[in-house]
Amino acid sequence: MQVISAARPEWIFPFTGLQPAQFRRLVRLVADRGGDAIADGRPGRQWSLDLADRVLLVAAYWRTNLTMRQIGPLFGVSHSAAHRVIDTLGPLLALAPVRRRRVDQIAIVDGTLVPTRDHRLAAPSKNYRFSTNLQVAIDAHTRLVVALGDPQPGNRNDTIVYRTSGIDQKLAGRPVMADGAYRGNSDVIIPYRKPADGSELPEWKADLNRQHRTVRAQIEHALARMKTFKILRDYRRAAKTLADTASGVANLHNIILAG
Repeated sequence: MQVISAARPEWIFPFTGLQPAQFRRLVRLVADRGGDAIADGRPGRQWSLDLADRVLLVAAYWRTNLTMRQIGPLFGVSHSAAHRVIDTLGPLLALAPVRRRRVDQIAIVDGTLVPTRDHRLAAPSKNYRFSTNLQVAIDAHTRLVVALGDPQPGNRNDTIVYRTSGIDQKLAGRPVMADGAYRGNSDVIIPYRKPADGSELPEWKADLNRQHRTVRAQIEHALARMKTFKILRDYRRAAKTLADTASGVANLHNIILAG
């Protein structure tokens, strides 16, 4: 018996955070990317759920982080079928690369720790859990996510992960703001540091630092909004799938924010 269905719009917002119209646009996007053409993966078998319900299952899983044995019965499928839906459809929800941008676009970047059960990628981190470092960049004007780095072990600091995750290449050619943890990256705008002798910063530098903090706070808000998708609070799947999941969550975040 199927409990949740996209045919009943009242279920969409509580389980995905998307309004019904936003969800319908998401389903059309997945269909345009070939979602309808994906078979069940077993010869002769068709999906028991239509495309809209499969998209809803993926989005609801990311939003709630229920186990497969919990999310499957809600959609009237087995836990193994829920696995296959997420594995095949999840990558199609990913954030599309930014092809065009304004000349004056300013990006803000920061890293967040994602607790990850797969220790092949995760490492003990300052949150006292095995985690990965996920680099996220937003447009300072629209607050939309514009780039993500490849997840890296959580015991590496931001200034290193900024280069090793590949996000520096995605942001090349535009101004990038970050906090003081990105010291050493000459292409990143960071706050002025206090002099080594312990004296106070000149007033003009202190004023610029205050403005910097005000603008940079937007990335903290974006990361908090992304983590309303509880999958990023405790990632139980294989670490190799985290990049696609994070990209999909970023896409949903953008859809919700853009209205």
